[in-house]
Amino acid sequence: MCGITGWVGYTHEMASKKNILDEMTATMSDRGPDDVGTYVDRHVGLGHRRLAIIDLPMGRQPMVANTPSGDVAIVYSGETYNFRELRGQLATAGHEFHTESDTEVVLHGYLEWGTEVVDRLNGMYAFAIWDGRTEQLVMVRDRLGIKPFYYSQTDDGVVFGSEPKAILANPLVPHTVDADGFRELFAVTKAPGWSMWKHIREVEPGTVVTVSRDGCATRTYWSLPAHEHTHDVDETVDHVRELMTDIVNRQLIADVPRCVLLSGGLDSSALTGLAAAHLGEEGRRVHSYAVDFVNQEENFRPDEMRDTPDSPYVRDVATHVGSMHRDVMLDPADLTDPAVRRAVIGARDIPAGLGDMDSSLYLLFKAIRAESTVALSGESADEVFGGYRWFFDESSRNAETFPWLAFGSALTRSRYAMLTPEMQQILDIDSYVDDQYATALAAIPTVDGESSEERRMRVICHLHLTRFVRMLLDRKDRASMAVGLEVRVPFCDHRLVEYVYNTPWAFKTFDGREKSLLRHATKHVLPQSVVDRTKSPYPSTQDLKYTITLQQQLDDIAAERGHQVFDLVDRRAVKAMTAESADDVSPEVRTQMDRVLDLYHWIEMYSPDLQVA
Repeated sequence: MCGITGWVGYTHEMASKKNILDEMTATMSDRGPDDVGTYVDRHVGLGHRRLAIIDLPMGRQPMVANTPSGDVAIVYSGETYNFRELRGQLATAGHEFHTESDTEVVLHGYLEWGTEVVDRLNGMYAFAIWDGRTEQLVMVRDRLGIKPFYYSQTDDGVVFGSEPKAILANPLVPHTVDADGFRELFAVTKAPGWSMWKHIREVEPGTVVTVSRDGCATRTYWSLPAHEHTHDVDETVDHVRELMTDIVNRQLIADVPRCVLLSGGLDSSALTGLAAAHLGEEGRRVHSYAVDFVNQEENFRPDEMRDTPDSPYVRDVATHVGSMHRDVMLDPADLTDPAVRRAVIGARDIPAGLGDMDSSLYLLFKAIRAESTVALSGESADEVFGGYRWFFDESSRNAETFPWLAFGSALTRSRYAMLTPEMQQILDIDSYVDDQYATALAAIPTVDGESSEERRMRVICHLHLTRFVRMLLDRKDRASMAVGLEVRVPFCDHRLVEYVYNTPWAFKTFDGREKSLLRHATKHVLPQSVVDRTKSPYPSTQDLKYTITLQQQLDDIAAERGHQVFDLVDRRAVKAMTAESADDVSPEVRTQMDRVLDLYHWIEMYSPDLQVA
């Protein structure tokens, strides 16, 4: 796991631009605290920051293969979980290896198979290969979009990086944010290729982008396949169990300390149980971590998304599997610290507005990183197996929009109400959402003979796997890599995703519950309390001190005259938020307060050129 960056300029001599490449590479230091490396040839510069996971002494990058026709160099971020099998195939074909790293396997895979190597990879990855034989750059991103990857086209090439900050460090790329950047920020639809920055876009998941003197060409090498499911329920459960066991075992491979994120929900508990079973065969115990808030369990109040606190279930799992467990306890002072907010914004490059759910995730990862380097996470299980509440809400399922917006929550209701009336009119977010929904529907394949209900649920599952989950994956990657922690997501293994996506909805709910297939495939490693628990999302503090502190911080901002944030945000709305009694502040208003604070600090940190009039 690492940070990558680079610059291709066909009319530049990159040797004279080495100082700029170094500055771009330095922005990735949090993603790769262990080592730094660069490669410069006539028209290309590649930069790499390394987080050492496999083959600690020998896996340095950029890696270069010298061929008679020119160098082939790679910068790679991520993990290829089947690299040992691929290494064996390549060795049989005559390739010689000098390290034990998966990066060298991917490089030699490219030398053997060209860009078709992507069809053979199982993992999470973003990598760029400069092929000096053809003077082309090949940029590749994993199928689900687990690892981030961005680029900006220039007049004579491209600038790229794991995160926008690396690209923004290049003087060729303007720091412009236009109306479309803000539309998607508040729309929550995850438009394909979107970056908040006007001149930067994502390498889309499952694609290869090839850069040559003629420009950029994009090829999609993977998309969700649609086909008939031929197994019965029992066979399906058995196959999910086999897949999950294989996936977890593969993703525990590392030469550094590993752990599991444990929330007490079905997803993380299943991973913890499977990891404990595998490590137990080696005579080792699994380490688990959970985030919690001071006095949350004692004072917990059920809300629209959470029926129970996490802590009792976390204890049940830790006891059941015998994990070495630690709770990371946070209080409102931790969560509202402006330095933490700025660290989160700096990690994500956008004012996401998720408040304590972002700050607590960052602080959890920071605490884990002091003891471990790799963590397994249950992210994306709800998208794969159908776990969110709106999957079961009839009005949300049948709405002609994205289900998570139709259902509504504190995060999605009134999500742009704090903007000025003029800004709301300019952005016209409702029309933008309608356009994005129509675009998303047009991309969903059909299966002959499906009932109308099965077709609708295929649509909903597809929207979550190609839109919703990508927002969550980006959040988790950026928060974890900001502290040099590699988070792996077993539920994003494309074999599992493809298989479960094509199972009938009736199978996914065959016991009358959400995520039936996962529950029955992993119940052998779970305590009964977790088997019986209903879905509960990532926790959020209920402490009133959090709201009070937000109001105090907003009071300070509201007193500033001429600040750019008020070109976007209605000052009167901010004052109304701070004048309200903290006891009466709704979850929606609290979310708006966090959004305003994020916008304020983001402007302070990035000095963006706002072009939204």
